[in-house]
Amino acid sequence: MRSSTAPVGERLTASRSRHEIRVASPYRLDLTVSVLRRLSSNVVDVLRSDGQYVRVLGERDPVTIRVAQAAPDRLTITIEGDAREHGKALALARRVLGVERDLAHFDRAAARIPWLKGLAARMRGVRPPRYPTLWESCVNAIVFQQISLRAASAILRRLVIALGTPLSSEGDDLYAFPPAIRLLSAEDSVLHAAGLSRGKLATLRRVAEALAAAKLDQEMLEGRPSPAAATLLRGIKGIGPWTAAVILLRGLGRLDVFPGQDTSVARNLVLVAGTPPPDISRVLRALSPQQGMLYYHLLLARLEARDELGRPTSAAPRRSNERHRDHTQRT
Repeated sequence: MRSSTAPVGERLTASRSRHEIRVASPYRLDLTVSVLRRLSSNVVDVLRSDGQYVRVLGERDPVTIRVAQAAPDRLTITIEGDAREHGKALALARRVLGVERDLAHFDRAAARIPWLKGLAARMRGVRPPRYPTLWESCVNAIVFQQISLRAASAILRRLVIALGTPLSSEGDDLYAFPPAIRLLSAEDSVLHAAGLSRGKLATLRRVAEALAAAKLDQEMLEGRPSPAAATLLRGIKGIGPWTAAVILLRGLGRLDVFPGQDTSVARNLVLVAGTPPPDISRVLRALSPQQGMLYYHLLLARLEARDELGRPTSAAPRRSNERHRDHTQRT
């Protein structure tokens, strides 16, 4: 079977393969993707109206993955692109969607916490997703520092559209997440126009340079326990305890970390548990070593309140249209 996945305006012939994988039931693709992408404005992690998840993986030889949930215990993953990359892409897709993670401990512990029990029951089946690269993890964590979910999502969307490679696949307009080298070569004016502050841009450049010089890579972090890995990350100016924890949670799947010092966590706790909020330290001890799942459940509660769970991705505009709209809004 042949298919096409190519930059807009260019058509390339590519191979397609289809894989059916078993997952521990219940598994909820919609909830897992909601945690991964946060808001429906995300143009990298695309959720279609038919419930299918679509994104581009890889930088040099990108492939497109399409994931559909055939049953509570089964996913179908279709891969389009260079056939030599399919095996790697399948393994990466499984990791991104957390299909092998066992959350039995969190489920048992959450069921014993009265205010969390109902939320955990509604969200049962969510798995902890992971970004496919350390760079993508770092960009997400840094962009989301100290601003609202909606504002950070808008900045990241503009950044991806400005720097990412647009692709067209079966009628879906997609964007590959821009690699570190793309940010290093971009003009400051382009990055500031996307909404990046001077401080965040400087931090992103330091991370990109550390990755390019092999002073930081995923293997360095994977080989260390979470406290030591956080210390390594915090050696980069601009990465503090919260940012390091988000990188470890979302990038390395470290469920033994919880990004504290987050005003949204406090608000979401009130949303779920009411006032006065519970003793978070005691809750984290009860959920340990999978306390990171609480962070995801609090996010899901906020998305549920905003009617964002399972909402199809907003259409990705062409770069010229997005920039025109941004200029119009600023003026």
